[in-house]
Amino acid sequence: MRLATLRDGTPDGALALVSADGTRVLHVGGNLLSAMEDWPAAQARLETAQARLEAGEGETTDDADFAAPLPRTWQWLDGSAFTTHGDLMAVAFNHDPLGNERPLMYQGLSDRFYGPADPVPFPAMEHGIDFEGEFGVVVDAVPMGTSAAEAMKHIRLIVQINDWSLRAIAPIEMKTGFGWVQAKPACSMAPFAVTPDELGDGWKDGRVGLDLIIDWNGKEVGRANGAAMAFGFHELVAHAALTRDLVAGTVIGSGTVSNANYAEVGSSCISEIRAIEIIAHGAPQTPFMAFGDTVRMTAVDDTGRAPFGMIDQEVAKA
Repeated sequence: MRLATLRDGTPDGALALVSADGTRVLHVGGNLLSAMEDWPAAQARLETAQARLEAGEGETTDDADFAAPLPRTWQWLDGSAFTTHGDLMAVAFNHDPLGNERPLMYQGLSDRFYGPADPVPFPAMEHGIDFEGEFGVVVDAVPMGTSAAEAMKHIRLIVQINDWSLRAIAPIEMKTGFGWVQAKPACSMAPFAVTPDELGDGWKDGRVGLDLIIDWNGKEVGRANGAAMAFGFHELVAHAALTRDLVAGTVIGSGTVSNANYAEVGSSCISEIRAIEIIAHGAPQTPFMAFGDTVRMTAVDDTGRAPFGMIDQEVAKA
C-alpha cells in the first residue's frame, strides 16, 4: 500500500490511499499518526479500502494537496548508517572518523515535516544551506530492549526524506558535545509512505535497495543506492529502543545515502561534494544553496518506478 496525507486544515491532515499507478487517491478517514497507534486494525481497514481504490473508486491526484505523510509525529531519530558518508564528513569538517562499531543517531525536530512541494524557509544563506537525501521507517510501538530481529516486525512504513542541514552552524554545535538544535531545521518528506511489501526486492535485510536520484537546480548530482547501509533499519530501531520504549509513529532515518563509488554515482548532499573536492583539489569549490535554488529527490526501482513520489522544493527567505 501507498499512503498519503492530504491537507484539510487540521494539524495531522486526512489519510488517503494512493492507487498502484499513482493516478488516484481515496480518502479513508482519520490520519496516519492515529493509524500507527493501532496498526493491525488500521491495516485491515486500509486493505479493504485498497480493493475499492483499485476497482476504480477515488479521485484524481492532479489536484491533490499532499502534505508530508506524517506532518508531525512524536519522535524523529536520525541515524548515520552509511560508512562512506561518515568518512567524507570527517574530511569536510576536518575531524577524526567516528568509527563504525555502533550506530550513530541523534534526536531531531519532529513537530513539523514539510510537504513534498513546500517552499522551505531559512533565515540566512551564510548558514550553509544543504539538502540530505535519505530513507526512513515508521514504527508501531516498540518495547524497550527489542532485539534487531524482533524490530523487523515493528517496521510498518518506509518513507523518503530530505534532512535539511545548516553546515556553517554544525561544527559549532558539534564542539559543544550536545545534540543538534540550530543546525537541524525541520525535514521534508516525499508524498507517499509505503508498506515494505510495496518495494518488492527493493526491501531486503532492513535496507532500501533503490537509487535516490537528486537534482539540484535541474542538474543531477547523485543517484546513490540505499542498500549500502552498514546497519539495517532493524538494527537502528533496536539501537534506539535499548533504553526506551519507542512510541508508535516514531520515524527513524538512515542518514545521508552514500556509496563508495561516489565518483560514478555522485552524492546525496552538497557537503559530500565539497569533501570530494577537498580530497581532489585541497579546497571546496561548490557553494551551498542560495535562495531560489531548487532540489528534487526521487527514489526509483529497477523499472524506473518511483514508489515514494517526488520531493520538489525551493529554498526561500524566511
